[in-house]
Amino acid sequence: VQLVESGGGLVQPGGSLRLSCAASGFTFSHYGMTWYRQAPGEERDLVAAIGLDDSITYYADSVKGRFTISRDNAKNTVYLEMNSLKPEDTAVYYCNSHMGGSDYWGQGTQVTVSS
Repeated sequence: VQLVESGGGLVQPGGSLRLSCAASGFTFSHYGMTWYRQAPGEERDLVAAIGLDDSITYYADSVKGRFTISRDNAKNTVYLEMNSLKPEDTAVYYCNSHMGGSDYWGQGTQVTVSS
């Protein structure tokens, strides 16, 4: 199983970023996917989750209405569209898949929101 995140960077408050997570080594379309984030000195928190297709999604209250999770099963990729970014969104963002009682993580991508 391999999960590779990309798309992070430095953005000004109010800006947007789109994160991608490319998955391989398993049947992507058979599993839900989740985005987490971890700020310095903080625990890793769930940001958004998606079911087998775009019909089932979940968002943390802190990002509801600003972030959108989606997936492309043909490309084995899950996305996180982030709009109206705030300094408190600064964190390392991780892609996660939970399979067979185990959690699989990507290496993370840094998102920094600062003027």
